[in-house]
Amino acid sequence: MTDIRVIIAEDDRQIAAIQQRFLERIEGFELVGMAHGLEEAEDLVEIMQPDLILLDVQFPTGTGLDLLRKLRAENSSVDVILVTAAKEVDTLREALHGGVFDFILKPLVFERLQETLHNYRQHLSKLQALQSLDQQNVDTMLPRGQTPKTTSQPQRLPKGIDSITLDKIRQVLQDKDVALNASEVGDYINASRTTARRYLEYMVSSDELHAEVSYGSVGRPERKYRLNP
Repeated sequence: MTDIRVIIAEDDRQIAAIQQRFLERIEGFELVGMAHGLEEAEDLVEIMQPDLILLDVQFPTGTGLDLLRKLRAENSSVDVILVTAAKEVDTLREALHGGVFDFILKPLVFERLQETLHNYRQHLSKLQALQSLDQQNVDTMLPRGQTPKTTSQPQRLPKGIDSITLDKIRQVLQDKDVALNASEVGDYINASRTTARRYLEYMVSSDELHAEVSYGSVGRPERKYRLNP
């Protein structure tokens, strides 16, 4: 399968640069354009014919949902992943009506983007391999149509994650009651920054924490973590 061609449409140049760096770390994807406005994004879609857009919602001249509606009205085949700080349910509802592949809330975490793009690549591979449809094919391609399976067994932790360290990190974040970065958490639990970061990102992916992105004096982004309410 050839590289998937991607456009980033994000009005904040620092966030767009972060998305670009993340995308460059994920194999099988090629950035073919970056737009900081809606008109520029529309032009890039027409000229570059990408497979996928990473699309923000809020722009100075309108919303990414406006562009999504226009693309669908023009029967554009480009797929869309929204990357947005908008948390209104109506935004999600309209995005789903527009046929977005996924909806990612900011601050963008690398592992979340990597998972989504991996799923998107698998989705395209399955579509290309299909010769005809049966219900099982449809259920596989449309996971929202499936009923989630319930289980009484505890969730198994991934390799490299143990419950004792997770409990230590929960306790630290609860006691401090402020957002902490990976180095600070590592110091509190006597672990390296890398180890702490691995656990923190896992807890973000399981919706136990949320990450806040702040920019230092030189503009370098730093992730800080806080327990969800």
